[in-house]
Amino acid sequence: MSLFSDNIRALRVRNKISQEKLAEQLQITRGRYVKYEDGTSEAPYDILKRMALYFHISIDLLLSVDVRKINIEDLIKLENNRLLLPIQIDSSGENIIEVVTQKVKAGYLSGYADPEYIESLQQISLPFLGSGKHRGFPVEGDSMPPHEEGSIIVGRYVENLGEVQDGKTYILITKNHGMVYKRLNKNKKNTLVLESDNSFYPHFEVKFSEILEIWEYQCNIGRTDTKQPLTEMESLKGILLELKREVLEIKGQRVQ
Repeated sequence: MSLFSDNIRALRVRNKISQEKLAEQLQITRGRYVKYEDGTSEAPYDILKRMALYFHISIDLLLSVDVRKINIEDLIKLENNRLLLPIQIDSSGENIIEVVTQKVKAGYLSGYADPEYIESLQQISLPFLGSGKHRGFPVEGDSMPPHEEGSIIVGRYVENLGEVQDGKTYILITKNHGMVYKRLNKNKKNTLVLESDNSFYPHFEVKFSEILEIWEYQCNIGRTDTKQPLTEMESLKGILLELKREVLEIKGQRVQ
């Protein structure tokens, strides 16, 4: 039997429903359903979708994760039953912050929905962050100063794309661009514009359908204390303040 076959049988038994009743809910015959459960036939996409909706679990988990090893109630349910987000809690019932280090980053795209992968990540606790599900992600490159390569960005999970606010920074997990940290703008229908704070890097667009996860920036964990260079506006402000000081000094000398 396949993992999928084991999963649908386990979910059916867990829900205390007969093969005949489940087949009825899926709008197929019992004979057809039995072939999926015993592994002699593969379910087409429309049937997979109906099963996912019925059991309130994502298709990717049905096909790739042994649901007998996890508690479905410990997964965050997303809008439209799109997928389930694995989470972990400590002995007090508080969410644990998993950290996706540079070493394991490559595996996140295939493991983000796998509870066993999430369980293997390093963990930290930051009580000051408050409510919400948080996770840490590594910074790459110099496109988003002052965050430097090697730092960790901690983000709060965004359940609904409607929560995304123009001008704020987010970590995105995408099908085509992988893991990116950018400033977002929703100036096109069904599309996000991703911008780097370092103007050297051009902005680009990502369709909503390409997005797997979005995490809103909450804090940065880094090791550097390097002083950041002044921006053009800050430099200009400094020059004007210096001129103002000199003018005041000249006026003071004339009064004397």
